[in-house]
Amino acid sequence: MTDAFPAPPAPTDLVGRTVGPYDIERPLGQGGYAWVFVGRELDGAPVAVKILMPRYAGDPQFEIRFRNEAETAAKLRHPNIIRIRFVARSGNYVYFGMDLCADSLAARLAREGPLPEAEIVRIAADVARALEFAHAQGVIHRDLKPGNILLQSDGSAVLSDFGIARALSGYVASTGVNMTIGTPQYLSPEQAQGRPLDQRVDFYALGVTLYKAATGEVPFTSTDWFELARMHVEDAPPSLRKKRPQASKRFERVVMKCLAKHPDDRYRDATALLADLTALDGWKPEAYWSRVRRWWSG
Repeated sequence: MTDAFPAPPAPTDLVGRTVGPYDIERPLGQGGYAWVFVGRELDGAPVAVKILMPRYAGDPQFEIRFRNEAETAAKLRHPNIIRIRFVARSGNYVYFGMDLCADSLAARLAREGPLPEAEIVRIAADVARALEFAHAQGVIHRDLKPGNILLQSDGSAVLSDFGIARALSGYVASTGVNMTIGTPQYLSPEQAQGRPLDQRVDFYALGVTLYKAATGEVPFTSTDWFELARMHVEDAPPSLRKKRPQASKRFERVVMKCLAKHPDDRYRDATALLADLTALDGWKPEAYWSRVRRWWSG
């Protein structure tokens, strides 16, 4: 089957079809605006394919913003940032293809619960390297969370979905469409208040992510969005070491600095954050650069 068919009402209806150069094999997950599938390139190589849901694929403004941000993300070439292979419209479908990773931090936490501190620190250091590179190019993630931290077969982490939150926020601002931007449990205080953002918004979301990876819980929960936003702005996060007594004081300090209410009290940049994380990890640079060489040669 090909993409000449009408847009499907459900993701399972895409299985067995061809979208652009990709044969769609099975659903992998979905967010608020797109479905993700395991697909195959013409040579049989496995890929992940993100396809806009029909309600957004049919909106020219949304499509333009989505494709522009995806194309910006595709230019971020770094071993800890997901490689986007293709961004296009094909028939009824707006999509992009990217490398397929073995796992995600969200899936691993759902299976295993809190992770050992050393593993969390190594994952966090990979994310910090991704942020260091992206921020230097003027790209802020804006929606960092465990589901966007993908894990490769060698255990290294790569960050996905760069710039998509900016596409959504621009779309909402220009159209007035009621649409949730970002993930409420990971929103920074400045996002909750609608204030201007800079790269330090990503450090707050990473702090929430590390807190969850260490304790199994996010710092703030509520069934009411406005109450949750208030908590991000006003409430101090519960002590990490009370929930995870075996966590080191140095690790807790890193997490709590990321979770500071005011951006000025967080890390000034990803380089400073990475320095603290690598000190925690007892970083062995030869192992990291070995991974980088394999990435470039691949």
